Amino acid sequence: MSTITPPANPEADPRVKAVFDDIRATRKTDFINNMWRYLAFDPALLEQTWAEVKRVMATPSALDPLTKEMVYITASIINGCGYCVHSHTAAATAKGMTREQHAELLSIIALAAKTNQLATGLQVPVDPEFPKA
Repeated sequence: MSTITPPANPEADPRVKAVFDDIRATRKTDFINNMWRYLAFDPALLEQTWAEVKRVMATPSALDPLTKEMVYITASIINGCGYCVHSHTAAATAKGMTREQHAELLSIIALAAKTNQLATGLQVPVDPEFPKA
């Protein structure tokens, strides 16, 4: 159950309409998903969040769009966000993620969770040969 009630007609607010229009243009679709509809309760937060998502996820960079979506799926699983797991799995699939890639991604996430927990539980010291970031 949501903690807020989304606006009944969000695009009545010109700020919200501008963001929704930009989402449609950027994504080349008329679909506005629930995340954006619910964020429309606060136009400033909607604008800020969309600007960041557009900059990171929709602007060409060193990572290709499918890789970005797969990283987002990973973070969503780690953070326990079911909504984002569904949303970004759909986006990754639309960008070409195959069933085999999805299965491999889930295997990697599961393995990382296991070995991270083992290393944390054992408090394994970092090897001096590893470069410091």
